[in-house]
Amino acid sequence: MKICLVGYGAMGHVVADSISSDDIISGIVAPGYNENFEGIESDVIIDFSHHSNIFKIHEYVKKTHKPVVIATTGYTEDEMELVNDLKNYVPVLYSSNFSLGVILMNRVVREISPILRESFDVELIEKHHNKKADAPSGTAKMLIDSIEGNDKIPCIYGREGASKRKPLGEIGVHSVRGGTIVGEHEVIYAGLDEVFSLKHEAFSKKIFAKGALLGAKWLISKGKGMYDMEDVLFGGKD
Repeated sequence: MKICLVGYGAMGHVVADSISSDDIISGIVAPGYNENFEGIESDVIIDFSHHSNIFKIHEYVKKTHKPVVIATTGYTEDEMELVNDLKNYVPVLYSSNFSLGVILMNRVVREISPILRESFDVELIEKHHNKKADAPSGTAKMLIDSIEGNDKIPCIYGREGASKRKPLGEIGVHSVRGGTIVGEHEVIYAGLDEVFSLKHEAFSKKIFAKGALLGAKWLISKGKGMYDMEDVLFGGKD
């Protein structure tokens, strides 16, 4: 598999170091390398870069019809429209998190939340390194969507002063930034006389590279459309 890698920061280097002997990095789109996809031959694009790069990715993919794995987060609404538009041209694999453990956690959260929300308060805590720019994390937003299901539940971001919790009527969301924490997400279901929680900790960025590469191999044989990592692991969400 020939991979065009968009972005060559920390995650780009990890992806390059994680490829198997059967795969090659056929091009790098990043400052100091190739900035406009010129002359790159590839089977798939893997994007671990900055959300502003979606403009040139969108333009290139429309012309070349190359499958694309998008692992970047922090998109504006306008940028997200471009991400979604790609599905009209090529197979797109988009996920806020490519850790296999997080994908499994998210699936469990979606299954149990409709039952537990009826009698348990729900709180979410996410922790990341001190250089992460956005809060809450893209993964936290994904988990919130799974907690909500088809219902829209107000999120309370942090608590301060007189902020008594509404029984069963909100999701508390808390972001921690410090040190070199790779990523930690915990969903807490607190009921009467019992607490149930699901927690995932990432100890290395290698887990995200592994998931993205697994997804890329799966994606190149698919038809145009929008896919996520549950499609890769389970063949769909249901």
